[in-house]
Amino acid sequence: MINETWCDHNNIQELKSFCSPDIEFITIKCRPHYLPREFSSIIITAVYIPPQADTSTALKEIHRTLCKLETTYPEAAFIVAGDFNKANLRTRLPKFYQHIQCATRAGKILDHCYSNFRDAYKAILRPPFGKSDHDSILLLPAYKQKLKQETPVLRSVQRWSDQSDSMLQDCFEHVDWDMFRIASDNNIDVYADSVSEFISKCIGDVVPIANIKTFPNQKPWIDGSIRAKLKARTTAFNQGKATGNMFEYKQCSYSLRKAIKQAKRQYRDKVESQFNGSDTRGMWQGLQSITDYKKKASPVADHDVLLPDKLNNFFARFEDNTVPPTRPATKTCGLTFTAANVRKTFKCVNPRKAAGPDGIPGRVLRACADQLAGVFTDIFNQSLSQSAVPTCFKRATIVPVPKKAKVTELNDYRPVALTSVIMKCFERLVKDHITSILPDTLDPLQFAYRPNRSTDDAIAITLHTALTHLDKRNTYVRMLFIDYSSAFNTIVPSKLVIKLETLGLDPALCNWVLDFLTGRSQVVRVGNNISTPLILNTGAPQGCVLSPLLYSLFTHDCVAKHASNSIIKFADDTTVVGLITNNDETAYREEVRALGVWCQENNLSLNVSKTKEMIVDFRKQEREHPPIHIEGTVVEKVESFKFLGVHITDKLNWSTHTDSVVKKAQQRLFNLRRLKKFGLSPKSLTNFYRCTIESILSGCITAWYGNCSAHNRKALQRVVRTAQRITGGKLPALQDTYTTRCHRKAKKIIKDNNHPSHCLFTPLSSRRRGQYRCIKAGTERLKNSFYLKAIRLLNSHH
Repeated sequence: MINETWCDHNNIQELKSFCSPDIEFITIKCRPHYLPREFSSIIITAVYIPPQADTSTALKEIHRTLCKLETTYPEAAFIVAGDFNKANLRTRLPKFYQHIQCATRAGKILDHCYSNFRDAYKAILRPPFGKSDHDSILLLPAYKQKLKQETPVLRSVQRWSDQSDSMLQDCFEHVDWDMFRIASDNNIDVYADSVSEFISKCIGDVVPIANIKTFPNQKPWIDGSIRAKLKARTTAFNQGKATGNMFEYKQCSYSLRKAIKQAKRQYRDKVESQFNGSDTRGMWQGLQSITDYKKKASPVADHDVLLPDKLNNFFARFEDNTVPPTRPATKTCGLTFTAANVRKTFKCVNPRKAAGPDGIPGRVLRACADQLAGVFTDIFNQSLSQSAVPTCFKRATIVPVPKKAKVTELNDYRPVALTSVIMKCFERLVKDHITSILPDTLDPLQFAYRPNRSTDDAIAITLHTALTHLDKRNTYVRMLFIDYSSAFNTIVPSKLVIKLETLGLDPALCNWVLDFLTGRSQVVRVGNNISTPLILNTGAPQGCVLSPLLYSLFTHDCVAKHASNSIIKFADDTTVVGLITNNDETAYREEVRALGVWCQENNLSLNVSKTKEMIVDFRKQEREHPPIHIEGTVVEKVESFKFLGVHITDKLNWSTHTDSVVKKAQQRLFNLRRLKKFGLSPKSLTNFYRCTIESILSGCITAWYGNCSAHNRKALQRVVRTAQRITGGKLPALQDTYTTRCHRKAKKIIKDNNHPSHCLFTPLSSRRRGQYRCIKAGTERLKNSFYLKAIRLLNSHH
């Protein structure tokens, strides 16, 4: 029964009813008098699952029905309510939210209400009706429509055009840049400041500023003509209510629906043309508009005027307030750049990246590369010869990025630095020079910031090391997942420079790096509030091009001291793998102590509360493993850990990981359904699937898929089949994706002599060219791991 004051009976349609010994349900579609614009209709399902029912069969039936309806009505609001007894719909549809959290019978929550949008209802317990043994539930609507969730945003943006680019090119072409160098009197700070300020002044004079107001529910296909038709429909409705004649209202409604359909069709054709024309950025912006995809709004509260100063002081907590170190003068740096080097770097700048504190956007450097390359080549070379970085290039504006959805303390923010785009280009040139003179064999177990290295490699090496050892008798493995507190912010420049010199870098270039990392001015910006500047002499700003490389070089000497241990690194994620035989943990414990000493010597702060240990022990007789202590604190033992994006358990099974992946992928299927409803072609839908859903399902797939259970593989493939029904085209099975990627990765490792896994691929005799020696395996776990699978694939393809 539907209340007609809420929804007219002409707008109610029964979609499906089902009855079996395991489940009874009925599904209807309603179009109420009032409905938030983001929903096209409301689909309500009333459910009863008997206490003795097979819950798996019941949930499977309702899951099948709801998935079909979601494909047909992707913009509808779904509400599923009823007596579920022991069943839980979230085990099959994890993207649905359960709104009843209070017990409804005998201290248990037997009655559920699910919806596909968060915070839909607030549940209040009420007495039972009549002789019912279930308490009744009053559901108060708590959903706030999208238009009211966020206030309209007024932004000031620069209106760039081809004419602006040509005017700036003409302006810079006729500038006598030598006068800035002469006026600076060999002072690099004055030289760089005056040139930067002149460029900013020219940009301000040439590029107009426009104020744009955007609404949270604004669609790109809604133009002025459609807004006029919306107003006409509203006026006709009000007049019809007053006069009792709704004829004009019906005509206006028909005209509006026709105009919206035409506008959507034109916008869809535009997105399709961008796909065919390789305008990937425009295409993805269009897809995000269609699916209502928005990045989570930053919970940073800009009304707190004291927050920027609090954050700035917190981010600078590793400063020791000592005078920045000075080094003796050395010969002039032999490194110089040509105008062609600088021009090429400027032309590779991403014009969409945010400008730094100097306000010079990347678009200017890219459009005016020919005109600006000369003067900045001179500034860069003068900076290298003096081993001094211009102060204006070292300024940073810190934008605090929340690490998690709910922020409770200052440590929940990550300091990301906005620095000068010009300085980023300078850093990129210096970085290319440093990497060209470093040996390829340096720190082989650091898998970040290096070609042909990825998280796949780090996970595969870790698992292979553990599984190979566990194949022996009376063995187990202890894995210590280290967490550092703000690793990049603790780099001591003076210690880093000493390490750079031992690696063979020019002393003058080392002095330049020292100056780059010291005397940096930093402010924190939260909304419209900006903190007081602080001068930092410790750490490398997150967001600079050089910072990741400098951190890798700073930690290159953090290596295992015992052959039975490995220290595997991916940027600042460090894992100690201890291979224990006959219960002798001496080497492992010494390794952990040595790592603690190394951290103290290098000013790295271990976060013991976030450091976790996992013990993998498959021996039949269970034994108590004494805990590890770091700085007098016991390290917590865990059964599962998210290692570089992959959930690893102490049983080395992959149910936890596949459950997490399936849940995330199913949430993305909603967007795929909306694109289908919008009328996009199968080619665009397939492209969207490959980029947003398959990328989740197949993340690091070479490392874990081989040891997945049949149940896990079916759950993963079920998502692929659902996506295939939506796209209407053939999609590759995950097994095929896994096989292809294993083969491809093995080929890359074989070609890379410096890869740490290269030695595992041993070629057989010349008579069997292309064949590789198989690795012995006593267990299925090792046999199904990546390297053994890759060798079998290579031999079978020969």
